[in-house]
Amino acid sequence: MMERANESTFSGFLLLGFSNRPQLETPLFVVILIVYFLSFLGNGTIILLSRVDTRLHTPMYFFLSNLSFMDLCLTTCTVPQTLANLKGRDKTITYGGCVTQLFIALGLGGVECVLLAVMAYDRYAAVCRPLHYLAIVHPQLCLRLVLTAWLTGFSNSMLQTALTMTLPLCGKNQVDHFFCEVPVMLKLACADTSINEAELFTVSVFFLVVPLSLILVSYGRITRAVLKIKSAQGRRKAFGTCGSHLLVVVIFFGTLISMYLQPPSSYSQDVNKSIALFYTLVTPLLNPLIYTLRNKEVKGALRRLLRANADVRGS
Repeated sequence: MMERANESTFSGFLLLGFSNRPQLETPLFVVILIVYFLSFLGNGTIILLSRVDTRLHTPMYFFLSNLSFMDLCLTTCTVPQTLANLKGRDKTITYGGCVTQLFIALGLGGVECVLLAVMAYDRYAAVCRPLHYLAIVHPQLCLRLVLTAWLTGFSNSMLQTALTMTLPLCGKNQVDHFFCEVPVMLKLACADTSINEAELFTVSVFFLVVPLSLILVSYGRITRAVLKIKSAQGRRKAFGTCGSHLLVVVIFFGTLISMYLQPPSSYSQDVNKSIALFYTLVTPLLNPLIYTLRNKEVKGALRRLLRANADVRGS
């Protein structure tokens, strides 16, 4: 258990959030609420379509529906607490709530890192090995890859949560963030955290640098294959799709790398709060938009679903 520095009344943490800028709290509440609603709607739609439309029962949409489910869980883990803190007077979170939030958010972040690398490999196989695609990315492999992503993400989260939440706080309970996160919690510790920081850096390289490198290699090979397409229109379409995917990847990994691969002593909390909004809120909104906006299959599935609902109501 965490040392509580002889404070028997210790019951949780005070999430400072954006309280140092009270003039921003109402605008942020409105913006975050709208983005959360749109993210929930977009990711929920992808999950629904992937389940009910048999034409979307392919490896790509299996991975995409898992990504959408993960994004739904991530936003739901952090956003409701943030909204409550922005508009409510009580900005506290219980010790158990903080542990749970840290564990879930960190686990889901790790899952997304691995899953995005898996999805890049899937696109590489589809573009560069089209004749062997279904033999390479078969259902059993898809299931194993997704299970591996979830298992590695939450195994790491269990370790990080245990190492972080067992540090002595010596009565410090003010978290200068809008949710419980490892780098921020390390700043509260009144003990030497150099081992924790070194371990966190090593794990972050594994979950951030390695997947990002695999993604860039995959898209590099995809780009080389696309350049061989004779049709200029086909090349533009392919580059537009790849560029959109890479934009999401750069935003997600870029913000996480800037948060987790810098020493805690160099943190600027205002900057890091803004960065955290990107990977907890903006990326989950962009994923369904980017991966489906140019996708005729998803648009067709949505039209069929709406038409079927209209027919049921009409009868």
